[in-house]
Amino acid sequence: MEPCVSVIVPVYNAQATLRRCVDSVLNQEFADFELILADDGSKDGSGAVCDGYAQADGRVRVIHKANSGVSDTRNQAMSQARGEYLQFLDADDWITPNATKLLVRAAREHRCDMVISDFYRVVGERVSPKGDIDEDGPLTREEFAAHMMENPADFYYGVLWNKLYRRDIIMEHRLQMDPAISWCEDFLFNLEYIRHAKRFFALQVPIYYYVKTKGSLASQGLSIAKTVRTKLMLFEYYNEFYKTVLDEAEYEKRRLKVYRFLIDAAQDGAVLPLSTRLGNERTQVHSGALSGEGLLYDALRERKLLDYCLEPAAQKNGLTLAEADLLLHLRQWEGCARKELADFAGVSGTVLSMLLQRLSAKGIVSVAEAKDPGGKGKRLQVTFSPSAGSVLADMEYAYQEYASARLAGLSEEEREQYARLAGRIQDSIRDMLQ
Repeated sequence: MEPCVSVIVPVYNAQATLRRCVDSVLNQEFADFELILADDGSKDGSGAVCDGYAQADGRVRVIHKANSGVSDTRNQAMSQARGEYLQFLDADDWITPNATKLLVRAAREHRCDMVISDFYRVVGERVSPKGDIDEDGPLTREEFAAHMMENPADFYYGVLWNKLYRRDIIMEHRLQMDPAISWCEDFLFNLEYIRHAKRFFALQVPIYYYVKTKGSLASQGLSIAKTVRTKLMLFEYYNEFYKTVLDEAEYEKRRLKVYRFLIDAAQDGAVLPLSTRLGNERTQVHSGALSGEGLLYDALRERKLLDYCLEPAAQKNGLTLAEADLLLHLRQWEGCARKELADFAGVSGTVLSMLLQRLSAKGIVSVAEAKDPGGKGKRLQVTFSPSAGSVLADMEYAYQEYASARLAGLSEEEREQYARLAGRIQDSIRDMLQ
């Protein structure tokens, strides 16, 4: 049976970072993939590391070849790939545990030819998220190209590693990397792919850790004259792309934006002042929480699992985990006093007020207080705005994923038995609290 995804990693003298990269792939929550490690004639121990992984895990395949550059190496790997989709990594980078799952889910749910995602930009011990498109629904080729026109030299659009591709499009149109180009070769491949793709989706969750180790054109030893020639050649591809994608009138209207490519340099996104220390950008679970025993540790793990499932939805919608968690509680809340909502959400009254203000400022909820018909003080009224539908849908998906993860590995009979026992436990708790 063919794998769903072929993950391709070109390897050249990457012994220092290769294990981190490969482990991040093999530890994916999504398991239906093959990993192709393409060793481009490495002179260090990278080839032996690749072979070790292939011997230990049947999903790993290794290609050993004479050194010919990253473009030819990727081409050879693509020619041997078997997956429905292609995903790329560089050997000095790594991905989040849910990266492949989120990419495939988006491709299937939205029937897309390309999924593009946000990524983390890593500099030393600092990390910051980087993205560009903030639209929720699928995009046509013209709509995607319009976004790309605004930031033509941004890594977000130019690289391979934050995208998921359909292999049948690549094979049908015989798309390849150009080995003759040593700069922006990824971007040229993407332009050709986009010409043949029809439907796109932007995943607004950072799933890739990009570590800047590659140099600019100048640092590669190219002369100024050759740098200019390379840039002009790339522009010709870029300009022809928009002549193909846009009709004549639309192209003339946007031609100045197309020409921005000539003055923009490739941008990978600098670390912003709001960057965080590497390791603090995602939900962390300390070893004590994983190994501890007893009801309190059980409750801690439940909470951490919910946070883990909520995190992608929170990131996508520009929410903190605390805001996303409150939204999840509000969806099930039947209306009551402010103190009761605070108890239900597990926060203090002060924190509840702050979170409600934030959600209100973001246009997701409106908050009011009215006199309780029963004469028991004021009743808090929280209503969702008409634009909150997509946010709530993401929260519901996260909750269903959490519910599924809790019972993963149980048979149908075991799930039914668990539901009966859990119900009896809740009856006992209610009796005690009455």
